Amino acid sequence: MNTYLETLFGLQGKTVVVTGGGQGIGQVIACGFAKAGAEVVILGRTSSKIEKTAELIERDGGKAYAVTADVANEAAAKKAVEEIVKKSGKIDVLYNCAGICMHQTTFEATAAELREVMDINWMGSLIMCREVAKEMMKNREDAKGIRGSIINMASISGSIVNIPQWQVSYNSSKAAVIQMTRSLALEWMEYGIRVNSLSAGYIATPMSTDPSMSMADEWLPLIPAGRMADPEELMPGILYLASNAAAYATGSDIVVDGGYTLR
Repeated sequence: MNTYLETLFGLQGKTVVVTGGGQGIGQVIACGFAKAGAEVVILGRTSSKIEKTAELIERDGGKAYAVTADVANEAAAKKAVEEIVKKSGKIDVLYNCAGICMHQTTFEATAAELREVMDINWMGSLIMCREVAKEMMKNREDAKGIRGSIINMASISGSIVNIPQWQVSYNSSKAAVIQMTRSLALEWMEYGIRVNSLSAGYIATPMSTDPSMSMADEWLPLIPAGRMADPEELMPGILYLASNAAAYATGSDIVVDGGYTLR
């Protein structure tokens, strides 16, 4: 990478927190952040999974460590953020990727199941945004007045209703994430904290290709690109939002969906 691109997109000297980084998209993006020069903190509920991601990064010459916490638990999230700041000194970027999905009709889903999806996908992201933003406000401003970048993992499901699966809780949670992102972007502009989201289409992850959940044969004809994306194809958009290249971008939602929402 030349000096110009390193200045724009490099994350050298930055501390990046990735929630849900123990598998799937979160793991791939965590590794990508490390390759861009960041120290990466992988935060999640399952110690064995997030520690594996940290090991993958270190094995590849990067710098990373794992912190176990449930993002939907306010006390646990607060404690985790305090631990990270104590160890790394600061947080420059937060990528909220922790999330779950349930394919159920609204009549089949219990109230507890509906709440669980909202708690993790929306409330967990909001809790992490708030706790990390408190720390970002203490960061020194850069030349353009920026103290930190927050990226929330949204979905095209927050803007359209996917078919043929029924997932009212997931769709609702991702719509909430998009609107939360816009709201926080405006509220925190004065503090130099940028807040953006990325709405992904169908991505080939273990969750989406699991035979018990996947409807790939029915999804593929609806995707103009004719295929599901590899998780790595989300990295350029996320890296842009995290980096100095996006200094003027806040409240944005980048759509990466192979043309799905253009139909």
